[in-house]
Formats: sequence, C-alpha cells, structure tokens
Amino acid sequence: MTTSTSVPVRSLLLVVLNFALSGSHVFGQPTSWTDKNVKISTTGELTIKPSQTSSAHDFDFLEGKWKLDDKKLKSRLSNSTEWIKFESTVEMRKLLNGIGNMDIYKTTLDGKPLEGVALRLFNPETRLWSIYWADSNRGVMDPPMVGSFEGDIGMFYCKDVFKGKPIIVMFHWDKTDKNNPVWSQAFSPDNGVSWEWNATNTSHRVK
Repeated sequence: MTTSTSVPVRSLLLVVLNFALSGSHVFGQPTSWTDKNVKISTTGELTIKPSQTSSAHDFDFLEGKWKLDDKKLKSRLSNSTEWIKFESTVEMRKLLNGIGNMDIYKTTLDGKPLEGVALRLFNPETRLWSIYWADSNRGVMDPPMVGSFEGDIGMFYCKDVFKGKPIIVMFHWDKTDKNNPVWSQAFSPDNGVSWEWNATNTSHRVK
C-alpha cells in the first residue's frame, strides 16, 4: 500500500520520549531508525506493507480505561528542548466485531477542556491498520496513520504539512508492558533522514 496524502498540520494533542527503537534508547533524539515494513522515497512517498505478525488483535491490549502521563515538546522542529507535562484519560472499546476500536481521550490544556477521538480500523485484505484522529479544537478527521505491529512494537506513518512545509509523521507504539504501554510521535522534515520526537504518553490501566 502507498500513502501520499498532504493535509494541513495535524492537531495531535495526544502526547516525550521513553522508547526503544532497534535497540537504541535516546530521550528525545533517536540516533537511528529502521523499519523494514516501510520505504520512504527521496520525494517523501510512503510504501507501507504489513508485518509478518500483523493482526486484527494488535490493539486488544488497549481495551478498557486508562490514566495517561503525557508530555509534548513546547515547540516543534525548532530545536526546542522544553517539554510540557500534563495528564489525560482514555477509554477504549472494540467495534465492528473486533476489526475496529475507538478511544475517547480527555484532558485539559491551557485551562481549556479537550476531547479527542481515535478510530482504528484493520483491513483484513491488506492487513494494515489505519488510525484516524479528530478533536474538539478542530472538528475535522485527520487522514490516517497507516502501519502495523511487529510483535510488541507498532509503527504507523502519514504525510502531512507543518508550518507550510511537508513532513512525515510517525507513531511508535510499545506494548511490551501491556498495563503500561507507551505511545510516541515523531516528525521528519527531510523524508525520513532525521526525526524529531515531539510527543509521548505512557498509559496506566485503571480497569
């Protein structure tokens, strides 16, 4: 599958980094990146294939209620090192006989309530997940992040635009600890040559 959609800057306020990628664990500044299931051309086109283990059950671990510790970079793609911490809640339930699920995300930022919805759909033919996001700030469904899990590590990608410049967005899920999974987000302004990690959250199961 190839994705090549460019859209206005994403308003992802889920949310910096406590993650391991290909054996490298560097807070905020990963020094290496490999994903055998995606190819990024020099012009930013994405070719994404499912992992060997990709399954409609990959997100089953998220079903239920969660309390999240969030962090987001104060300023993106500007060499910022200042992080904003906050808390949020998520409730996830399955849809469509298990090939879909939905999060209801709630937090308060800058004194204002924010509610978001994450909709995930598994395509049995391509064996790829598509993750859609909308929130109460914009009321618009973003184009999907597409990818799959390789065991306990999930990698998802989308083309986007940030401050008028094309970028590639990456989601990284680590569900090694099913009761404390970690989600992180990175932007690449140079078609995957370098990545800036700008948002993360660690979920703690409530029930």
